[in-house]
Amino acid sequence: MTTTRLLVRKDHLSDARLTDIADAALAPGQARVRIDTFALTSNNITYAAFGDAMNYWQFFPTGEEGWGSIPVWGFGDVVQSLHPGVAVGERLYGYFPMASSVVLSPSHLTERGFTDAAPHRAALHAVYNQYLRTSSDPFYTAETESLQSLLRPLFITSWLIDDFMHDDAFFGADTMLLSSASSKTAYGTAFQLIQRPGIEVVGLTSKANKAFCESLGCYSRVLSYEELDQVAPDAACVYVDFAGNANLRKQIHARFADLKYSCSIGGTHVDQLGSGKDLAGPRPVLFFAPAQIKKRIGEWGAAEFGKRMVAAWHAFTARVMNAQAPWLKVQRHDGAEAVTAAYAHVLAGRGDPREGHVLSLRSP
Repeated sequence: MTTTRLLVRKDHLSDARLTDIADAALAPGQARVRIDTFALTSNNITYAAFGDAMNYWQFFPTGEEGWGSIPVWGFGDVVQSLHPGVAVGERLYGYFPMASSVVLSPSHLTERGFTDAAPHRAALHAVYNQYLRTSSDPFYTAETESLQSLLRPLFITSWLIDDFMHDDAFFGADTMLLSSASSKTAYGTAFQLIQRPGIEVVGLTSKANKAFCESLGCYSRVLSYEELDQVAPDAACVYVDFAGNANLRKQIHARFADLKYSCSIGGTHVDQLGSGKDLAGPRPVLFFAPAQIKKRIGEWGAAEFGKRMVAAWHAFTARVMNAQAPWLKVQRHDGAEAVTAAYAHVLAGRGDPREGHVLSLRSP
């Protein structure tokens, strides 16, 4: 048997290629998962853009110098197991490579799932090393698998950004500026923030995506990047940067004398990423979702943390999939060539913001 992988050059993300490698025999305690489907969003492009700085390339080493495997979220089935606690046929949700299969080393097993204890992942953040059994996952319903792959990790980040801001009293600001407002993580964050009394949520986006963002109804107002001057320069504001556009960040820091906080989330504008040095106002701080998870679980306990997050997830997805005006339409891409084309499409950032791409490299 062989595994198909999509590899990309770490220093030139548009350079991608498919490879097939022979499956090695399992060692005792390992399990092989056939990756069924996975989502590809701008969030995954962010993983690649920050692959070295944030160690994302280390999760699924390729063995080829200069080439990486972009991590994605999705579903897979255990097809071979030499671990007594993991049964063949179990369906799992978790963090996978862009590939048709992966070998895991299950550890710390519970009814809900397990951790991959592969040595190369030992020093990486535990949140990304967890695999959940769909049979006992409170998020899971079979009919919403695509939605979970597309939105679940993004919405968890969105929910945590809102919680972080509220936890810090919005740093004394009453205006939240969100760039790349059409991105799923941005509008998930806006969906949460707009529920906070006294907070104006301003979405910043391209002219092409302005109407889409306005149609969502989760922003107090939506401005194109050229309309930034419509926000008063003395506004007490926080900048939540989903775009990673260095020029836009510089404009915002220069314009707002009362910029309370600058928060960097991702890099959807991968061709315009830049340093946060030599900026007016506060230095941008990279938001790391696992740190807020750890803080809240410590304060609330895991059960209460999960209860709050699941409730917010159900409210969000109910709105996203509203039959009269859905925010998202799933696009399927099956097969190696279709996956390669979908990757180029998402990397270019020119897609319809209402589209969500779900991919599969599995064999028929």
